[in-house]
Parts: sequence; structure tokens; C-alpha cells
Amino acid sequence: MAKAVFHKNQRVYVRPVGTWAVIERIVPQWVKDVPEPLKVFYDVGLGREFVATELQTEESTTLTEVDPAMEQWHVVRVQNKWRSAEECSHHPYPGTYPVIMTGTQDGGGWRVPGTEYDFAPERVELQARIMASAPQFMGLLRRLVDYANANGENLPDELMQVAQEAEAAIDRVKVVTPV
Repeated sequence: MAKAVFHKNQRVYVRPVGTWAVIERIVPQWVKDVPEPLKVFYDVGLGREFVATELQTEESTTLTEVDPAMEQWHVVRVQNKWRSAEECSHHPYPGTYPVIMTGTQDGGGWRVPGTEYDFAPERVELQARIMASAPQFMGLLRRLVDYANANGENLPDELMQVAQEAEAAIDRVKVVTPV
């Protein structure tokens, strides 16, 4: 059963869109003979409804410290518009290319330009799988760093070095560089 996490007129950061918005209405999804809603969606006036994992409050952690376990990234196949399957039979998946969906709905995410995919399809396929797995990788790195910080005196030097490199990698992800 689901409970509302946010309230009406609350200002939230909408991660899939990358902007701040105000919750206009709360939309519960009810099922007959069930006392509580199965899901709760939030209408923030951006053209679709969002779930709680896609929203973040001002008081919560900084925007770069998103919980990787809450991310649901995955790779989908999209039909090529620039070449037919016969023209690109040497590709790993002829007639399609990968798109990484970074939201709960299959409507937004990262796409690769067609010419780049056509130039090195195997490389782009690998990149797509790595990007889709990035939230899990971040979670593993965070667990390693936390374990090393809690048990530093009992770990070998080599493992402490790996934990320090993991922490540096996490810090690089958190840094927002000006354009």
C-alpha cells in the first residue's frame, strides 16, 4: 500500500525534468475493496504525473546525493530512423539502437546520435549497459566506502586504497562543473 510522501503546494525538484515545481494535486491509484491506494502519483503541471522517487524536497539531501537504489534505469531498443535493418546488418541488433531510460516511464532518457552509433555500434552498446548500471555501481561504491570507514583498522592497505579511489569517484560524480 502507498502513502503520500509529499503534500499539495509543496515545492519539489523533479529529477527527470531537472527543474523545480509545485505539487498541484495528489493522484492516488485506488483498487476496489482495498482500503489504501496502491500507488500515489503527483501532478506538478509538467505534462505527466510523477512518482515520489522522481521528486525531491528542498530539505532533503543535496541534488547530487540521490539514492542510487531509487533509480530505475534500463536500456530499451528503439527503431532506427536513419537506416533499415538490412542496411545495418553488421550491428549487434540490426534496425535498432539503445536508449537509456532514466525515469519510471519510458519517455525520457539518454540517446546516442545515429552517426555515432553507426560508427561504433559495439562500443555504444557497451556504453548503454554501463550507463544503465551506473546507479547500482554507485551503490556498491558507497557500500565499500562506508565499510572501509567503519572497519579501516582491520582492512589490508590495498583494500583501503580501493576504498579511497571509490570515494574519489563518488566525489567526482557529485561535483557540478559550470558550463
